[in-house]
Amino acid sequence: MASLPPRARKVPFDRVHHGDTVSDPYEWLRDKEDPEVVAYLEAENAYTEEATAHLAGLRQEIFDEIKGRTQETDLSVPVRDGGYWYYTRTAEGSQYGVHCRAPIASADDWTPPSIEPGAPIDGEQVVLDDNEQAAGHEFYSLGSFDVSPDGRMLAYAVDVVGDERYTLRIRDLDTGEDLLDEVADTFPGAVFSGDGESVYYPTVDDAWRPDTIWQHRVGTAGGDDQVVFTEPDERFWVGVGLTRSRRYLEIAVGSKITSEVLLLDTENPEAGFQVVWPRREGVEYAVEHAVVGGRDRLLVLHNDGALNFELVAVDPAHPLETASWETVIAHDEAVRLEDVDAFAGHLTVDYRRDGLTRIAMLPLEADTTSLAGASFTELEFDEPLFSVGTSGNPEWEQPTIRFGYTSFVTPSSVFDHDITTGTSTLLKQQAVLGGYDPAAYEQRREWATAADGTRVPVSLVARRGVLDAGEPAPMVLYGYGSYESSIDPGFSVARLSLVDRGVAFAIAHVRGGGELGRHWYEDGKTLTKKNTFSDFVSAAERMIELGFTAPSTLVAQGGSAGGLLMGAVANLAPQLFAGILAQVPFVDALTSILDPSLPLTVIEWDEWGDPLHDPEVYAYMKSYSPYENVTEQEYPRILAVTSLNDTRVLYVEPAKWTARLRDVGAPVLLKTEMSAGHGGVSGRYERWREVSYEYAWTLDVLGRSR
Repeated sequence: MASLPPRARKVPFDRVHHGDTVSDPYEWLRDKEDPEVVAYLEAENAYTEEATAHLAGLRQEIFDEIKGRTQETDLSVPVRDGGYWYYTRTAEGSQYGVHCRAPIASADDWTPPSIEPGAPIDGEQVVLDDNEQAAGHEFYSLGSFDVSPDGRMLAYAVDVVGDERYTLRIRDLDTGEDLLDEVADTFPGAVFSGDGESVYYPTVDDAWRPDTIWQHRVGTAGGDDQVVFTEPDERFWVGVGLTRSRRYLEIAVGSKITSEVLLLDTENPEAGFQVVWPRREGVEYAVEHAVVGGRDRLLVLHNDGALNFELVAVDPAHPLETASWETVIAHDEAVRLEDVDAFAGHLTVDYRRDGLTRIAMLPLEADTTSLAGASFTELEFDEPLFSVGTSGNPEWEQPTIRFGYTSFVTPSSVFDHDITTGTSTLLKQQAVLGGYDPAAYEQRREWATAADGTRVPVSLVARRGVLDAGEPAPMVLYGYGSYESSIDPGFSVARLSLVDRGVAFAIAHVRGGGELGRHWYEDGKTLTKKNTFSDFVSAAERMIELGFTAPSTLVAQGGSAGGLLMGAVANLAPQLFAGILAQVPFVDALTSILDPSLPLTVIEWDEWGDPLHDPEVYAYMKSYSPYENVTEQEYPRILAVTSLNDTRVLYVEPAKWTARLRDVGAPVLLKTEMSAGHGGVSGRYERWREVSYEYAWTLDVLGRSR
């Protein structure tokens, strides 16, 4: 006989804001140092394990499928940086990668060497072995990883707890030994200075906000480090980097809606860091250094009067002098500009149009004197759905552009594009073992109509014929819809274990994301946040209306802010779903955003609104926050997955939510990883087991567990 589910005891606790009193009897679960809290989480884990014990065989089967389709001994495509090709090897049986490098053949060697998985090449050197770093730890994450310009030193930082506090170290790559330099409690993003004599790195405040940039002199103790910049405004994050040209050291300061960039000219360091454009509320911008016709220019991608951003070139000496500005790419309501990269001989831009990512290029000829109205050439692809973006391009002088491409049916692929000839060369495509045939699958886009008439795109992939079989198919509908983050079509080896069992996978591109431009984001945040939830419901209804699925064969899935979406639709339309998978779910949103002492809360006010000081925002958030809106109704099966050391969405949110759902008889399970962070467990095999667990539960809900 199955055990009864754990029931958390109730401790009276009232929260009062704007004259409104909220009773929160499970707030006591917030103290993770309390043995009773730990015991409760462990009891929930034991109950969940018992309730899913019948799926143990299926979990192992799915794990074996993922493992069997994955080329475990593999390596990434080498990337040239300075005098070396850098790449990462993975080996069968190893949880983590090994970072390696090999010397270039000559200064004009731009063709990545052909390297066989598992077979070293001449001159190969191990830069960092993540398996050695992770030994003896249940969790491991590599944060910073940067090699000095002369290739002699490595700055790297690791977290072995999951709380995103990284210890920074410096390694002498000639000897393979770490120096005595060691700095605790850093944030990812450390970089070497242009001369390699210093490392700049960020640290966080008590709210886990990266707020300070430090300068560390290589070969000195961490206690002697100097503060370079501190941002007092709690809404802003800071980061540090070096332009590709290595001319400027850059400090980027940004909130959700406002940004500021400071540059240090390495040819005139005595002048110190200079602000490019002083921050103005609501204006976001990013800066890239280019050399055009022998002149230094700053390429500024900004949204000042340009909702979807425009690109202008300005004079580094007088960046605010508008008379000298050149509009490189004008604002376009149909095109969301996202990134620009400058090289010695060309420019590239990443953007999205019609809900899909795009890239385009512009050669810089020797006689180019102006970028005004420049004509970029877009790369074209023949699939209806795809994702593409530039990556792995550190070298200023390189004559090619590295880009990645994937779709629901095309495994992740890496190309080099020759700017001169206009040809793209496939360097590597993700291997899928066991005879994968992309022709056996189909992808398509459908459109749902929201309550206000807005058309919401839905991207789908399934075995060919499943969607047109004339009867409802089991389906997973995924959603996120926050922070202007776009969930683009991409290939997944693990997902084949669902799709090959006849399950269709769909992404609802709901408002709050960035798929259709900045307005898509603006229409799903703060006081329009409910559009995110109703869009997802409309997408589910459309999938049912088209006959692709039915409420009895539909599972909703989302994580983090997408977990908020899951909690909201569980309350809003439980009748549409057989199950809801909520991963590290942000389901106690109002409580968190009311407390400025919690990690990241003040920063989040630009995304959700400020319920602490604004009664309208308070009332609006209270009306949708999942925890406050659990009611007596029939809920679908729910699995909530969280991590004890998560600093972004605290474990207490799904713990409290689960307890309140139990009060109304909801069939809910809570699974807490006791040694992991926001990203879940570490190590590829452990991640595969985590995915296998979630997929087995999903298939059980969908009636496909046998």
